[in-house]
Amino acid sequence: MSIISRQIVAGAVLTATLGAAPALAQNWDMPTPYGDGIFHTQNIMQFADDVREATDGELDITVHSANSLFGHAEIKDAVRQGLVPIGEILLSRLSNEDPIFGVDSIPFLASNYEEAEALWDASRPAVEEKLAAQGLTVLYAVPWPGQSLYLREEVTDPAQLEGLSFRAYNVATERLAELLGATPTQVEEGDIPTAFSTGRVEAMITSPSTGANAKAWDFVSHYIDTQAWLPKNIVLVNSAAFDRLSEERQATVMELAAQAEDRGWDMSKAETEEKIAELVEGGMQVSQPSDALSARLAEVGETMTAEWLEAAGDEGQAVIDAYREN
Repeated sequence: MSIISRQIVAGAVLTATLGAAPALAQNWDMPTPYGDGIFHTQNIMQFADDVREATDGELDITVHSANSLFGHAEIKDAVRQGLVPIGEILLSRLSNEDPIFGVDSIPFLASNYEEAEALWDASRPAVEEKLAAQGLTVLYAVPWPGQSLYLREEVTDPAQLEGLSFRAYNVATERLAELLGATPTQVEEGDIPTAFSTGRVEAMITSPSTGANAKAWDFVSHYIDTQAWLPKNIVLVNSAAFDRLSEERQATVMELAAQAEDRGWDMSKAETEEKIAELVEGGMQVSQPSDALSARLAEVGETMTAEWLEAAGDEGQAVIDAYREN
C-alpha cells in the first residue's frame, strides 16, 4: 500500500473515530517502528491491553508494529495531522526541528539510568510544551539501553583510542570520534560485522542490544560499559483526539501511561542486564571504564554539551541547569 493510500485509510479511520459520540467505542490505530520482539513494543501492547480493560473496551488501541502502517519518519507527522491518533517514535529523531528534542543523546551527559531519569524530569516540561504547540500530547517515554564501547582490544588509556577507525552513523557519533582522536567511518548497522572483519572499523559505540543481536563476539572482544547516552522512545497522542475523550477516560489513559513509563524503564534495565549477559556468554570481556578513560569521556561530554547549548540557547541552558540541580 502506498503512503498516500495508507494516509487515506488511516485518515478515514480517525475521522470516523473522532466523529463518534463519546459513549461509543473508539478504535485507535497506533503505529510503531519496532517489531513485536522489542521490549518497547511489548510495553506498548501491555499499555493497549490495560486501556482496553480499564475502559471496558470503549477505547481500543490496535498496535501496528514494525513500520507496518507508517514508516518511522512518517509517524510523528501522521499523528500531528490526525491520520492516526497515537504513535511511538525515537525522540531524538526530532532534534533537527529543535535541539531540545536531542538532549537525551548528548554523549556522557547522563550515563546511567538514574541520571537519564533526572534528565527526563528536567527536560520533559520543555519537550511537552514544544510538542503541545504542534497539537501533540506526550503520554510517556522509555529509554533504550545505554550506548557503550565495543573494541578489538582492551583499552584503559584514552590515548589508545587515538587513530582507531571508529564507526559513525550520524553527526553526533562523528563528532564523538573526532574528540576521542579516532577516525570516524560511516557504517550502517547491517554492515557492522563485515566492516570489522575487513578492518574498515576497529571500534564502535552502540547498545548491548545491538551488540548481542549482531553477535559482536564474532568480531570484537571487549565491551566497556560506558552507557554514554540513553536515547528515549516517546509515545504521542493527537491532542484533539485526546480532548475528545471524556475527562474520566483522559485520566485513565494518563494513569496507565504513567504505569507504562515505570514498567518500560524497568524493562529497559532488564534488557541491559540480559544483553550484557549474552555478550559475556559469547566470550566477550565486559568491564567498566578505567578512571583515566572515564575522565576523558567526561571531558568529551562537557565539550559536546557546550556545543549543544550553543544551538539550544537559553531554553537548553534552563534544562541543563535543572538537571544539574537535582
